[in-house]
Amino acid sequence: MKKTIIIIFFLVFTIFAKDSLSQNKPFLFGFNVAPNIGWMKPDATGYKNDGTKTGFSWGFTTQFYLMENYFIVTGFDVNYLNSRLIYSHVINSDTGTLYRKYKLKYIQVPLELKMMTREFGKARFFGKIGLGTSFLIDADAKDEFESAETGTVGNEKDIQSEVKFIRESMILGFGVDYNLGGSTVLTVGLTFDNGFVDVLKDQNTTDPSIKNNAINNFVELNIGILF
Repeated sequence: MKKTIIIIFFLVFTIFAKDSLSQNKPFLFGFNVAPNIGWMKPDATGYKNDGTKTGFSWGFTTQFYLMENYFIVTGFDVNYLNSRLIYSHVINSDTGTLYRKYKLKYIQVPLELKMMTREFGKARFFGKIGLGTSFLIDADAKDEFESAETGTVGNEKDIQSEVKFIRESMILGFGVDYNLGGSTVLTVGLTFDNGFVDVLKDQNTTDPSIKNNAINNFVELNIGILF
């Protein structure tokens, strides 16, 4: 009798589990690409943002079913973030103005809550919020130094020692998921990645009392496929 009850319980559980999984796959895995626009937001005396620059991201995404219309999204992205700053600088006792283009490369691990609407045909709209932790893997700069003594001098250099290893950010976004058939989903969205910690090291070369301080932000257009 006990054995029969166990078998019946197992069969009932299997039927319900199968039905639940057919409606909501426990996780989806896929890849994404994202052109971005990045900029620096300085917080130091004499430092100025010098406009936006385009960059690019690519990565892999895993989406876990949490409950109806709610999902946890994580994975990893390789982010190429470009931006510009202007500030005073000294080279060999010559004081002038440095126009620096930052070319930073990070691996980011996001953790997001994705909230979705009901289906409208094959489409579902979503909003997402989360945090991103990024690890610096490369940092280069293209410099133009201007001074009354030497004029304009250009230079490219590795600046990995001048940029902090970890970048933390808040992630906000919205978009639409479109079912292509079965569990295959095309996802398109707009994401704002707002850095909230200083990414620069050291002090200004003309005035050591001024600490290099800036955060980098970017907006990206995400295009991905989930399976």
